[in-house]
Amino acid sequence: MTNLTLAQSYLVKAQKRLKALAVLLSEEAYSDVVREAQEIVELALKGMLRAIAVDPPRWHDVGGILKEVTHRFAPEVQEAVPELAAISQRLRREREFAFYGDDDFIPTSEYSREDAQKALEDAQLVVAWAARVIPPPEAR
Repeated sequence: MTNLTLAQSYLVKAQKRLKALAVLLSEEAYSDVVREAQEIVELALKGMLRAIAVDPPRWHDVGGILKEVTHRFAPEVQEAVPELAAISQRLRREREFAFYGDDDFIPTSEYSREDAQKALEDAQLVVAWAARVIPPPEAR
């Protein structure tokens, strides 16, 4: 399996998971939208890295790596990298809280529709950029 094939696989997974966010939002599962959005962003950004032959690290926030290799992307993508990295960092901070919470942080109570909508929009943006970077599989 090549980096490009794996990148394409990550993009497909991210695109399919993105569809699930609408269902979670309609069910008012706001913390789940935030958590799943983080995973979608992680997959999409790691796919972007693989598409430029960078083996992504095995951690959740790859925004810093994205910034380090910005020069390897097309100019229009380079302009988007700071925003994509910021989204990755923000959602990474929410990852565990959105899923597990804490003694004084109950995820099902703490996240609002606005939080979930923002996470959904951020995930959509990142996946759209990934789709511009990762070429589709060739027709067979």
